[in-house]
Amino acid sequence: MKDVTLAILAGGEGSRMGRPKGELLIHDKPILQYLLDRFAWDGPTLLVTAPGREHPLGSERFTREVVDPVSGQGPLRGVLTALENAMTDRVLVTTIDMPGLDGSHLRWMVEQSRASVTMTRHGDQIEPFPSMYHTPAAAAMIRAELDAGRLSVQALSRQAAAQVLDAPQDWDDSVWMNLNRPQDLTDFLTRLSRSSRAGR
Repeated sequence: MKDVTLAILAGGEGSRMGRPKGELLIHDKPILQYLLDRFAWDGPTLLVTAPGREHPLGSERFTREVVDPVSGQGPLRGVLTALENAMTDRVLVTTIDMPGLDGSHLRWMVEQSRASVTMTRHGDQIEPFPSMYHTPAAAAMIRAELDAGRLSVQALSRQAAAQVLDAPQDWDDSVWMNLNRPQDLTDFLTRLSRSSRAGR
């Protein structure tokens, strides 16, 4: 994994959550610290934030933090910011609000990726994150989408240069959980506590 940059998007406003997601805690740990511990990434790490939401707790553990220069273009702009600032030609992108992912999921993505853009299919749903990108081809593709006013990350999967992989069957629904609302965080912490008790 040393030649792959792991980028985490953390620039969202968190309007449904009621606060920026960079302020969330999981078992008294800042969520970014929790994610980095869980991922145990060997290569460089990049944090993508937004103006006014720079330097969230745990950001100091990243190799580098960059601030998205354009607001209002959602995660697709964040992906482009990651590609433009990555330290390697290959970039694996995920988001701050997917704490069910672990290092094994991310490493599988890297090992399976063979295209400029790689996403996974979970059931009938194409999942935009985590996703793999190879620059500069992927960056040019995203710039063209943004210039055309198209802001969907998922839509990149329809490009001729994209690859969609069926996620392994043992990737259960918890892998795809997004922390969008306070109840989502409560549900995740409850599931985490049950799993910890079951493992004792």
